[in-house]
Amino acid sequence: MAWLLLLTAGLLEVVWAIALKQAAGFSRLLPSVVGVAAASASFVLLALVLKGLPVGPAYAIWVGMGVIGTAAVGVVALGEPVTPARTACLALILLGVVGLKVVDA
Repeated sequence: MAWLLLLTAGLLEVVWAIALKQAAGFSRLLPSVVGVAAASASFVLLALVLKGLPVGPAYAIWVGMGVIGTAAVGVVALGEPVTPARTACLALILLGVVGLKVVDA
C-alpha cells in the first residue's frame, strides 16, 4: 500500500509543477488552486508513506518521479527541447531511482 501511495504522491508532484507553470506566477486562479491543492495532497501522501518506508529511498523516489514526470510533460505537452545532455541527466536520475528501489527491496 505504501508503494501505491508513493506512486500517487509522485504523480501529484508532476501535477502541481505543471499547474504552477500554467499559473504564471499565481496570476491565473484555476491553475494556482490546482497547483497548491496537488502540492498539499502530495505532501500529505508522502507523510503517510514515510510511516512505512525508509525516508531516504522514499523521498528520493518521490522527487525522482516528479523530476522525470515533469520533464516528460514539458517535452511532450509544452514543447521543451530534448537535448543529449538533458536526456543523459534524466537517465541518471532514473537510474538512481530504480537503484534505490532495488536496494530497498
